[in-house]
Amino acid sequence: MAKRPLILVTNDDGITAPGIRTLISVMNTIGDVVVVAPDSPQSGMGHAITVDATLYLEKVNIDGKQPEYSCSGTPADCVKLAVREILDRTPDICVSGINHGSNSSINVIYSGTMSAALEAGIEGIPAIGFSLLDYNWNANFEHCKDFVETITRQVIEHGLPDGVVLNVNLPNLNKKDIKGIKVCRQARANWVEEFDKRTNPMGREYYWLAGKFVNKDNGEDTDEWALANGYVSIVPVQFDLTAHHAIQKLNTWTLN
Repeated sequence: MAKRPLILVTNDDGITAPGIRTLISVMNTIGDVVVVAPDSPQSGMGHAITVDATLYLEKVNIDGKQPEYSCSGTPADCVKLAVREILDRTPDICVSGINHGSNSSINVIYSGTMSAALEAGIEGIPAIGFSLLDYNWNANFEHCKDFVETITRQVIEHGLPDGVVLNVNLPNLNKKDIKGIKVCRQARANWVEEFDKRTNPMGREYYWLAGKFVNKDNGEDTDEWALANGYVSIVPVQFDLTAHHAIQKLNTWTLN
């Protein structure tokens, strides 16, 4: 009998978030699960790592079905600690999420969910970040399960190109209304930030970050188009940030 795959599960919303609990339940049908996730929400942390403070790991028992560790650090810290301190072999796959809210388009840059997946990719581990387009803590993740299982099994079976991880976003629709899965490119979009400036009772000014998401891309091959039209989007992303197409242009400069 073939050995069951070893699956590392993490997230950025915290180890008790409904999204990761759903993801764990799906992964238990596929392989042997180990969970290492933040002990508190770490949304928007990007690829931050802890270098100026101590890190703590605590073995916890939430549902008793798999080994779980809560970590005081960031999502990227969780993956680093899992690989270096907890696991006795390299996991066959790392899955991150299911995030409460979109990580499509430019959001991938800020996402702790995707940074955990990218950290796994840096370690040579096939990885997927899953996100649901619902920011509600009590979001219903039931319709995500079949899609999450299908995509995960495909990655385990086929692997991923070196240096590539998957950014998967699921529309907030009833399962019957989701038209399928599309492999896409990242839409060209950005946030136009605004700051809500206020004054506390002591007279000190403070700010809340706000803003509006602006999609500048009319292409029908993007993640934003797929999600707006009822599809699950898969975008292959890489941690090599080199703008290879610009190298030839820069080599025409007089630099010596």
